[in-house]
Amino acid sequence: MNRMSLALLTDFYELTMANGYLEHGLKNKQVYFDMFFRRIPDDGGFAIMAGVEQLIEFIENLKFTDEDIEYLRSKKIFSPDFLEYLKNFKFSCDIWAIPEGTPIFPNEPIITVRGPVIEAQFIETILLLTINHQSLIATKANRIVRAAQGRAVMEFGSRRAQGYDGAIYGARAAYIGGCVGSACTISDKEFGVPALGTMAHSWVQMFPSELDAFRAYAEIYPDNCVLLVDTYNTLRSGVPNAIKVFNEVVVPKGFRPKGIRIDSGDIAYLSKEARKMLDEAGYHDCKILASNSLDEYVIRDLLLEGAQVDIFGVGERLITSKSEPVFGGVYKLVAVEEDGRIIPKIKISDNVGKITNPGFKELWRLYDKESGKAIADLITLHDEVIDESKPYELFHPEFTWKRKTVTNFTAKKLKIKIFEKGKCIYKTPNIDRIRNYCKEQIDTLWDEVKRLENPHEYYVDLSLPLWELKRDMLRNRP
Repeated sequence: MNRMSLALLTDFYELTMANGYLEHGLKNKQVYFDMFFRRIPDDGGFAIMAGVEQLIEFIENLKFTDEDIEYLRSKKIFSPDFLEYLKNFKFSCDIWAIPEGTPIFPNEPIITVRGPVIEAQFIETILLLTINHQSLIATKANRIVRAAQGRAVMEFGSRRAQGYDGAIYGARAAYIGGCVGSACTISDKEFGVPALGTMAHSWVQMFPSELDAFRAYAEIYPDNCVLLVDTYNTLRSGVPNAIKVFNEVVVPKGFRPKGIRIDSGDIAYLSKEARKMLDEAGYHDCKILASNSLDEYVIRDLLLEGAQVDIFGVGERLITSKSEPVFGGVYKLVAVEEDGRIIPKIKISDNVGKITNPGFKELWRLYDKESGKAIADLITLHDEVIDESKPYELFHPEFTWKRKTVTNFTAKKLKIKIFEKGKCIYKTPNIDRIRNYCKEQIDTLWDEVKRLENPHEYYVDLSLPLWELKRDMLRNRP
């Protein structure tokens, strides 16, 4: 998409620190940063990685315009050498990332950046906001899709999203998470997210009667006729008028009606009554679509009440992740290089949950060979090798007496290299492949991990060498 220059989409401290690094001769200091998150939104069992494609696009187009340079000059705090550096800026970092659509868990390094400190620091804000936003929406969308138990879910939230990008990229993320499409047309044009929609109440109100409105719509779209039946009275007029138009317009043209939509009222009751009316009229194949402030819990309860809904349209509570609208990804320094050696760094806090895992690390997922299910994730130092031919002992990184020995497993590295010395070496899959991959990967998780409430905690453990490194650094802290 055509965009304004986003080079200054940074927290201001990234610029002041960069200026300071240059002034202190640290411009080329090699560093390692990890992005990770500490908690799954809605206390779910897993999150979904999304947004890598947009991160790649940003980095490939990262440059400072003359207007950017003049703005910074006007602040009168940046050195001439720093402004000249920005004028000739060229990204040269290595980046590893977990592919989009992969289930991810707290404290895992989902992105690792290695390179000169100024460059690695510059991309902090855009990296976090891109991955945080799309991972949040993909995660929420998948919760809603799972609650629908195989019924289609459409993303309907563009007009309630938090800004243009929230709508556009939110629709992309929702599709990755399992939605069948979006009302956001531009997301179809830009990303191939199927654009879906029917009519609004205003269409019905524009005609002398509801029947006239339905007839006019059916005459234009007989092959894709979905009628909104709750403008006046769903059961007394809406559904009967829809059936009349199906009989008089749609079927005579050689088509079958696609569906009706209910956007208000007691959806469980109305859908059951509407289903009876449609079936009695011979339209067993006519779908019932429901919308109106839905989320995973409302959908779950509707189905428990026997609602006869085939398709759910979900808006504001999906596109804003209303129940928990923040994905708390952070970006932390974990190592520096000195004389060719990797020197681990750790952030220590009185809040134990904020203590980081030090060093340049690798992330593995262990799968049971018989069931194909994921057993656990393992964070190791970057040069460790897991021997699949031998039993491997996992242990809880805090409650170390909790141990499990796994056998008959395969170990897969989760991160892939997407940039090498500033050049993208990764071809982003199309969105349908990402969406299918997401479904396949979620299927490797045990059902207990996928519960909407009180899910089983998936194990994310540290290797013994990494655990010992962290322990020693905590003991010997400054």
